[in-house]
Amino acid sequence: MTEKEFRYIYNQFFEGIRGYLFYRSGNTELSTDIAQETFIRVWEKQFNYEPKKTKSLLYKISGDMFLSHLRREKIANEYLKEIKFNLKEEDTNIPLESAELLQTYEIALAKLPEKQRTVFLMNRMEDLSYKEIAERLQISVKAVEKRMSAALLKLRSMIKI
Repeated sequence: MTEKEFRYIYNQFFEGIRGYLFYRSGNTELSTDIAQETFIRVWEKQFNYEPKKTKSLLYKISGDMFLSHLRREKIANEYLKEIKFNLKEEDTNIPLESAELLQTYEIALAKLPEKQRTVFLMNRMEDLSYKEIAERLQISVKAVEKRMSAALLKLRSMIKI
């Protein structure tokens, strides 16, 4: 596929693909992201441009990418439901300061965006490496690093460490 052909199909079909994804997801940002990823995949794979087949191919790829996103999100949500805080109190006289810090930590953790919280808890509670987390969530190691970094920054700012 030439650059000229790619520009043509991008300009011709991007809005339609994004609208189709918005109709399925109801999320503007998600539909834009997946539409962009669809065209990135088409460019990387260098499919042959065939006027009658290209539109179908674009919708098929975007639909598959949307389903993959839903599956990853479902796995992450199921994982979060399974997480239980097992805090063992060795001394019934926990200093008030520690109890307040723990409460602040739990509140801050609850305020994290879902994706950041998932990565943070998988790393800290299950001692999973970034690579293992990336494999479980079917994302790149870089995405795990980015989410973990953002989670730590937000937790530090909320807890004032």
